[in-house]
Amino acid sequence: MAEPASELIRIASTFCGPHPVQTVSPLGNGNINSTYLVEGEAMEPFVLQRLNTTVFPQPELVMGNLLAISRHVEGRLRREAAAEPRWELPRVLPSTGGTPWLVEGEAFWRAISFVPATTSLDALETPTQAREVGYGLGRFHELLHDLPCEQLADTLEGFHITPGYLAHYQAVCATACSKGASGAGDGPGRDPDRETWAHHFVAERAEWAGVLETAKARGELPLRPIHGDPKVNNVLLDAATGQAVALVDLDTVKPGLVHYDIGDCLRSGCNPLGEETSDLEKVHFDLGLCEALLEGYGAVAHRFLSPADHRYLYDAIRLLSFELGLRFFTDHLAGNVYFHTQRPGHNLDRALVQFQLAASIEAQEGELRRLLARLQEKR
Repeated sequence: MAEPASELIRIASTFCGPHPVQTVSPLGNGNINSTYLVEGEAMEPFVLQRLNTTVFPQPELVMGNLLAISRHVEGRLRREAAAEPRWELPRVLPSTGGTPWLVEGEAFWRAISFVPATTSLDALETPTQAREVGYGLGRFHELLHDLPCEQLADTLEGFHITPGYLAHYQAVCATACSKGASGAGDGPGRDPDRETWAHHFVAERAEWAGVLETAKARGELPLRPIHGDPKVNNVLLDAATGQAVALVDLDTVKPGLVHYDIGDCLRSGCNPLGEETSDLEKVHFDLGLCEALLEGYGAVAHRFLSPADHRYLYDAIRLLSFELGLRFFTDHLAGNVYFHTQRPGHNLDRALVQFQLAASIEAQEGELRRLLARLQEKR
């Protein structure tokens, strides 16, 4: 339930010292935390958020991660001085009591700095935009790659661990798919033919789904700090120059494989029709946007990427679309218990879009591998 305006102003006032708050207005379109922009005549605007403690049951760990990456990045930026373009990391703002958050009953509030004079994109339309989004992710990874993962908590255990999602799918199938060989039930939104196709799509890739986790277990791919949710609209661009200057929504920062971030950013940015399209046959992975995004990423990421990292980039690009499709499909079979839906069969539609995107990536494997080789040779 949304708080009254007077209550939001009271809470915001605990983070802004002596300066009076004039307005607290909704900010962004996120569906996890409640987010507001706080403004006043004699103060810098800042972001007020009520964390969703259902998604993040230990919000203190989320805040600990934010404070750890802030200290590390601020130190790196001070040492770089003017050697690199503008970059900002949202800072945690303390309450008037000196604590980095405020707890009232079951509500967990925090304030973070607002990155001014920026805009964001919901979809990529040009290679220039893609290049900047890639640069933003690469800059974020480069600034944090030398932060020891021991200093970060894993606030979302199992997130982006594809074999775990596959095991959950198989467990759901053992019950929800018991009504027929195809696993198709007869409730609202069920579609036996499309479900059968999706089951076959998953089965054909099940042995490969653990490719990145296997490489990690063999010591080929190291854990590093990752963003966890580098969607296109989480990269902020300078409103005047169009250059990437920040990566926001940092609650999912955790130890992981940078390949998950790379694959997820490409999945988000290189599907021109988006996740919610109903025109399934036209879903495709745009190689031009992919090349530009990876060029931007590599402009800074070449400083820390190893030959082994490069070897698994194609697998990362292919895997993340498959993984999200698997998650949507599993939730469809389980009765839509995780992802919010707007109609019967919504999660099945979403799953098929991601599977079609994965199939498009697979169909362009040769071109993608040649592209990745060219980009590696440039570094």
